[in-house]
Amino acid sequence: MSASRNFFLGCAVWAYKGWVGDFYPANSRQADFLRLYSQRLTTVEVNATFYAVPNKETVRRWAAQTPLEFAFCPKLPRDLTHKGILQPSIPGALQFVELMQEFGDRLGPIFVQLPPQYGPALLDDLTTFLRAWPSTVPLAVEVRHPDWFHEPYARLLTALLEHRSVGRVLLDTRPVYSGPDDPQIATERRKPKVPLQPIVTAPFSLVRFISHPHQECNQDFLNGWVQQVDLWVQKGVRVYFFVHCPVEPRSPHIARSFQQLLELNGTPVPPLPWNALSSPPTQLSLFH
Repeated sequence: MSASRNFFLGCAVWAYKGWVGDFYPANSRQADFLRLYSQRLTTVEVNATFYAVPNKETVRRWAAQTPLEFAFCPKLPRDLTHKGILQPSIPGALQFVELMQEFGDRLGPIFVQLPPQYGPALLDDLTTFLRAWPSTVPLAVEVRHPDWFHEPYARLLTALLEHRSVGRVLLDTRPVYSGPDDPQIATERRKPKVPLQPIVTAPFSLVRFISHPHQECNQDFLNGWVQQVDLWVQKGVRVYFFVHCPVEPRSPHIARSFQQLLELNGTPVPPLPWNALSSPPTQLSLFH
């Protein structure tokens, strides 16, 4: 991964057929989706690995379809993370790490999403798991049990992650909970309504922004993220910022609007490849 690149912007998936004719050109073939995606955005949260583990040939093919500056951030399989305690999953996790090495320089942080029932009572289990993780492979952890966000457990978790140089996944669900009720966001409101604690515990930060379909409901939160990202990149923190929207066709456009906000702020982030293909949006309120 290029050391000069300090900001990566993307979505959760690339194989979304509904993007054809909009984010992807009309008549695009599914076999070309990843190549087209990587010509527009700079990272992807590989949600697919949560449900099924690809083989080596598939991982190599994915890597070959993307530019060198692109970053894959795979999610650890749910069979390893959602079966209770983590310790029995250590051998499987290490096998997954070995497989992900096939991404080569395109491998960003791997992240582990812990289920809501995985609480601070399992701190020792989490500690054992993190100790077994190879220090050369960046890892981020997403916690969802509400007790992790309160003292003394918030402090203990931060200390553990800092000690192991493990990142804290920052899940921002505020937009989908702040806007009016809308059937389009019902599925996203099943995501935990946990506090946002913008803590950096590693040389990088991984943000998952759960956006509202209506851009005006996101605007104040995106403005806040501009200031936070600006502060981080000025300090040398590498930022991976992922936009999820319950109306998936809007996810890339909301991500692009965030890039525009960063540029308007003067934040020193790399240009978005998408903007070299066509002109950027002229107004941020385009996607109501």
